[in-house]
Amino acid sequence: MAESNEQDAAQHRAEAPVEIRVEDLRRSFDKHRVLQGVDLTIRRGEIVAIVGPSGCGKTVFVDHIIGLLTPDSGRILVANHDAPGAPLVDLTTLDEDGLDAVRKHWAVVFQRNALFSGTVYDNVALWLREIAGLSEQAIEPIVRESVGSVGLDYDEVARKDRDDLSGGMAKRVAIARAVAMNPNVIFYDEPTTGLDPQSSVTIHDLIGATHHRPLRNGSARTSIVITHDKDLLARIEPRIVMLNEGRVYFDGPYREFQRSDSELIKPYLALMPVLHQRRVLED
Repeated sequence: MAESNEQDAAQHRAEAPVEIRVEDLRRSFDKHRVLQGVDLTIRRGEIVAIVGPSGCGKTVFVDHIIGLLTPDSGRILVANHDAPGAPLVDLTTLDEDGLDAVRKHWAVVFQRNALFSGTVYDNVALWLREIAGLSEQAIEPIVRESVGSVGLDYDEVARKDRDDLSGGMAKRVAIARAVAMNPNVIFYDEPTTGLDPQSSVTIHDLIGATHHRPLRNGSARTSIVITHDKDLLARIEPRIVMLNEGRVYFDGPYREFQRSDSELIKPYLALMPVLHQRRVLED
């Protein structure tokens, strides 16, 4: 049955429209070559985990995808959901207005949440007000729905101040803020770093549920997760993309990754809990 499900998922990937395509991406910092020819296609509706040893270029890679960094060479093509059919556009050809038009269909859940000072309501409402340009009358029901979608009671938490939130609650609010914008793509950067085990399990399930919840127009959402959290991978079973020495070393289903006898993958899987804990200690 598991093999059949993997085959069905592979067939879906082959048929779904392309959301992101990376072609021969290269980037160096001084003489340190971080990305050395990354090729990757992510299709609409996929949930993809970017994994690999510390220093392999995971964050640099995703920072290129969201337009925070410019490649030395290669292309990053992304779906432009402002245009009919969401054609692919090359990020490197866009000016700031063009980048903003693409990014308004994305959301990023940052490792440290990046909540603004103020209340839960203020945080979830801000992008709806500033980016979507909605009225206060239109914003309130979206905030209520988004806060509820991450398992929080709106009436209890809406007026709570950011500084009064636990780590797990703050992470849920960060995801609620992302969901409120109805994004086509959500990026998660180390979403469970620093959380206790119980909160981590809650966030594992929330990432999966958020991914599988359709957009308001009924189309599928795409999720991209940078993580060292082995339990998260086991829970959501994403497509795994492992980077090593600046290139894609593995690209395939979680179960295939977990069963691999590769001399690189096996020790990395064993080391993942240590790497995840190290990120907690570093923070």
